[in-house]
Amino acid sequence: MRVLIADDHDLLRDFFDAWLRKEGIEVTAACDLPAALDIARAAAPFDLVLLDFRMPGMDRLDGLVRFLAEGKGAPVALMSGNASRDVIDDALRLGAAGFLSKVMAPQAFVDAVRQMARGDRFAPVEFAQQQQAAPVTATPQGGLTRRERDVLEKLCEGQSDADIARVLGLGEPTVRLHLKTLCRKLGAQNPLEAADRARAAGLV
Repeated sequence: MRVLIADDHDLLRDFFDAWLRKEGIEVTAACDLPAALDIARAAAPFDLVLLDFRMPGMDRLDGLVRFLAEGKGAPVALMSGNASRDVIDDALRLGAAGFLSKVMAPQAFVDAVRQMARGDRFAPVEFAQQQQAAPVTATPQGGLTRRERDVLEKLCEGQSDADIARVLGLGEPTVRLHLKTLCRKLGAQNPLEAADRARAAGLV
């Protein structure tokens, strides 16, 4: 099975790559929609394409429509840390193979990928209902300390805890404490979701 995954968050892309490769799935990665389209045009059709809903070039669902038109017929699914039921329904109506939550458990993520690659659809009803009941309400930038904003910026650049600690001159335990606080303030379950929520709210 060959999967093309496009996400502008390096750390998150590495996580997905590791999950899928562990299951024997061949992965090709891209950092934005134009790069993903270039890869798709030059390669044999992929079994599945995974696109980050909010990465550069997507312009919300326009990126999905464009890839469906230019991706050599490969099934295309979207990924996001948060999305309303309306967005998910619109994506499926436009022809998406599914809509994946970035906070899914690794095995559930892999199972969903296999399901969509087989030609089935993955409709995350529970995820959509959860997001509709509790929409994203990120803390305003004024609600974050200067150091928290610094850590958040580096997190959104895809830097690891160790990288953030080195660049900001902090200890790794201190960085992890800031990340825990950011997750609480942004209503996120983990740092990856916190970064996604911060970008969606325009905090970075």
